[in-house]
Amino acid sequence: MTLHLNDLVPATLRRAWAADGTCPDLDLYALFRAHRLADPSRVAVVDDAGELVYANLDLRVRAAAAGLRQLGVCPGDVVGIQLPNGRDAVIADLAVAALGAVALPFPVGRGAAEAVSLLGRSGARAAIVATEYRGMPHAQDLVAVAARLPGLRTVIAAGTEEPPAGAVDWIDVLSTNGRTFVPARPDPDSAARILVSSGSEAEPKMVAYSHNALAGGRGNFMATLIADENPPRCLFLVPLASAFGSNGTAVTLARHGGTLVLLDHFTPAGALAAIRDHQPSHVLAVPTMIRRMLDQPRSGDLPAMTALVLGGAELDAATAAEASAAFRCPVVNLYGSADGVNCHSGLRRTPDDDPGPGVVVGLPDPRVTEIRIDSDTEEFGEIIARGPMTPMCYVGAPELNQRYRTAEGWVRTGDLGMIDEAGRLRLVGRLKQVVIRGGANVSLAEVENAVSTHPGVREVVCVGVPDQVMGERLAACVVPRPGFGLDLTDLCAHLTAAGLDKVKHPEHLLVVAEFPLTPAGKPDRAALRAMLPQPQSA
Repeated sequence: MTLHLNDLVPATLRRAWAADGTCPDLDLYALFRAHRLADPSRVAVVDDAGELVYANLDLRVRAAAAGLRQLGVCPGDVVGIQLPNGRDAVIADLAVAALGAVALPFPVGRGAAEAVSLLGRSGARAAIVATEYRGMPHAQDLVAVAARLPGLRTVIAAGTEEPPAGAVDWIDVLSTNGRTFVPARPDPDSAARILVSSGSEAEPKMVAYSHNALAGGRGNFMATLIADENPPRCLFLVPLASAFGSNGTAVTLARHGGTLVLLDHFTPAGALAAIRDHQPSHVLAVPTMIRRMLDQPRSGDLPAMTALVLGGAELDAATAAEASAAFRCPVVNLYGSADGVNCHSGLRRTPDDDPGPGVVVGLPDPRVTEIRIDSDTEEFGEIIARGPMTPMCYVGAPELNQRYRTAEGWVRTGDLGMIDEAGRLRLVGRLKQVVIRGGANVSLAEVENAVSTHPGVREVVCVGVPDQVMGERLAACVVPRPGFGLDLTDLCAHLTAAGLDKVKHPEHLLVVAEFPLTPAGKPDRAALRAMLPQPQSA
């Protein structure tokens, strides 16, 4: 089944961004191929298996594309990809692009139920999955439930283990003769990739991006963080299969001709070793990873980098300053999402004492996405965005298009913000992350920012817990700094001194050595909520 997707951004705008050079107007494989021809011996991927240069990567990509074509993958087909960070994930991504098909990557570590949901709702015709990842037999699990996916024709198992019965071996796909392969030339404004967003919906949201939106809009975002003429060398600690990880193959390689440094899973010690051994120019991570790395013993200075690029959540000011000193580079906090918004402070750091409401995000870049405030007043309002990186639409969810997209193609973020006199976006609150306590809305972000100023707090996540009387009560889950003890009374006294209204104080405190993480590397709020004791009603 070929997936039919409507682009909710007016076609005249898409063409204008291509005509003025904002978007490259080429498909992802064509962009990658240009870098392969210009510098075939440049290193494209560094992973556990060693280095792979552009020329050799391209040979594997063409072989994989030819093998997938023999298995019946056609232009416009959706191909699921559930692989750990490494060369196979990159090869699969580029091979799907070379076929003019649509990649649907999702992180390893997620169970068969989520795979069935994503593959079924997207109408995927094939899936390339890990035979085994850290004890999870992804290929076997998918084969076992394949009967629930009538559109899925082929399961391809990648890994060193024997593939399960009913699956095709990825090695056989890679062994296909790709020298006679002729790549497709899809419309650059057609779908190239479906990003999976955890969001707040019952099921993960799927968002369709075109070649131009990825290489153009998201590529322009990365361009603002490249300090010189040298191609970037990016250590991705986040999964390439996550929304943040879409800045890997499509942006770092295809758009900018850079190098991907990849670990198949994150550990603080492994990440620090990769920085020392491979000297990346950029590290892309979520704040929890950086906090864990800062708590590791270090001997001597780390090699200087261009930027530490963080997404998924804000890094508190004290830890950002500590990270900037430790990693000898600016810390860039990215405000963005798979849904289609992007803004950041760039390589210049915003002063911590910047006056005004909310958190200063940075100057919106129209070559990435224009940002406006949808409000009847001149102050706060909902942040809406539209620009070259704006996705086409939600996949298999017309109700989400109706809820989050305007008739002119703007994306409604559900976040509250304002544009100040300097033209900077200020994030005032995330409207979707609130606890309703006795009818009063409490912003989790506001409380987390206040708790993070306590000298004994390394990391904080706030969650709501059900309560028979108040509806919800607020719980603070914290990772303490080494050598600090924390209790709720002391924490609330600090919050009072910091000026936080008492109605916004946490009523439960959970202290843990480290947060459980989702497969995308973010703190797992559901798991933390399950660790809290059942609250007693008043």
